[in-house]
Amino acid sequence: MSSFQRVPLVLIACGSFNPITNQHMRLFELARDHMHLTGRYQVVGGIVSPVSDVYGKQGLVLAKHRIAMAKLALQSSNWVTVDEWESQQHDWTETVVTMRYHYGRILKEYEQNAERHIDSSGSAAPHSRPPPQLKLLCGADFLDTFKVPGLWRDDHVEEVAGGFGLVCVSRGGLQPERTVHGSDLLWRHQENIFLVREWMKNEISATEVRRALRRGLSVKYLIPDSVIEYIHKHNLYTEDSERRNNGIVLRPLTKQPQQPVKSLDD
Repeated sequence: MSSFQRVPLVLIACGSFNPITNQHMRLFELARDHMHLTGRYQVVGGIVSPVSDVYGKQGLVLAKHRIAMAKLALQSSNWVTVDEWESQQHDWTETVVTMRYHYGRILKEYEQNAERHIDSSGSAAPHSRPPPQLKLLCGADFLDTFKVPGLWRDDHVEEVAGGFGLVCVSRGGLQPERTVHGSDLLWRHQENIFLVREWMKNEISATEVRRALRRGLSVKYLIPDSVIEYIHKHNLYTEDSERRNNGIVLRPLTKQPQQPVKSLDD
């Protein structure tokens, strides 16, 4: 299948990016290769979407810093960009809401481009590409959050997995296949969940990067040099910053409706 006949695909990664690491960026490259090898998709873009400050995670530095670091880290990429919309919201935004926003923008651009290619007879051009798709890119640790009772609404998981789709890259000893197998909801949409194996082990953790920075240890080759310089310039990831949001309940757990939400393991 030629690239023109393949489904245009945009990958979006949502998360703290506190800070962005080489592993975060590596996920995009692995996912793009995998989706191209399916023969069905042509990856046309990638989006890094950091959460807002209201998320409430301990040690989360301000969004303006996380956005700036992500932009510095991705300066060398010609297809992955950083989007500020989610980080600028006054409240924490559910992943599915962020995906709806971006897909609406992507679809509008596609429709505008299609209108430009209508020929003079009023019929569509003969080789118009299929509509674009948006899929959530994540690591296996993110996939495991679907099993946390109360963290995700079932209808949101249904929309993300069934409506949009997931591209999940293996990480550490986690087994995403087992997570999918153990959830009836995810199992129903297994054809829309793409599991990517990372054969070159890369265990970079933002948590461990922050710990090393607090202790004055080197993080060179774990995150880009430009990000290291930014961190030192703004004195980020200190003992004081790690206490930020200490004792605060994650916003996803307080924003969800009060009725019980079943665990995906049920």
